[in-house]
Amino acid sequence: MEGSSIPQPPQPRKRHRIVERLRAYFIAGILVTGPLALTVYLTWAFIHFIDQSIGGLLPPEYNPATYVRLPGLGLLIAVVGLTLVGALTAGYLGRLLVRLSERILARMPVVRGIYSAAKQIFETVLASKSNTFREVVLTEWPRQGMWTVAFVTAHPDGEIREQVGPDAIAIYVPTTPNPTSGYLMFVRRRDVVTLPMSIEEGIKLVISGGIVAPPARAPAVAHEPEIAGPRG
Repeated sequence: MEGSSIPQPPQPRKRHRIVERLRAYFIAGILVTGPLALTVYLTWAFIHFIDQSIGGLLPPEYNPATYVRLPGLGLLIAVVGLTLVGALTAGYLGRLLVRLSERILARMPVVRGIYSAAKQIFETVLASKSNTFREVVLTEWPRQGMWTVAFVTAHPDGEIREQVGPDAIAIYVPTTPNPTSGYLMFVRRRDVVTLPMSIEEGIKLVISGGIVAPPARAPAVAHEPEIAGPRG
């Protein structure tokens, strides 16, 4: 029939927009509450673990949890106890007992290796003037053309410097997502690329598997070997 218009079916664009918007809101809600919920859960699990561990060491009549249920009380007792131990070892008698215990442990075949490694790790991590990780770099590993994040740990001397070169550096290549395990390598400074990111940002990058990357900054600095010019 002339002049009459055929009704068009409703377009699904508006419905799709609503669904996409709800989906975006849902993902945003996960991104906001996920890290917060995980942080609260891990913190609560840690406090609960300390409370149970400390509570099992105290007799019931001396355990405050017998009379009052207060979350975090075991953690508070642990902090106070460690502080008292540190204060006692600061004196002459405390230092004498520490040296005596270290001598005993040093004579045990298997225990001495575990104690020595654990002590070195704790002293390195908790020392107030610790400068273990100095900068974040990129290095080609495990083969040429494949790059991985590493941390400069030292500038070696002696035999290592003689073999690698005067610009030798020690780098630590961590594994993902556990940066406490990794590989120690000695390379030349000109063979790595320095990244303009902090140590904390580099560790977050490794733990997250590359998901949590720092914002873009100045371009990375590549240490290229000097090329001699033409002789006159």
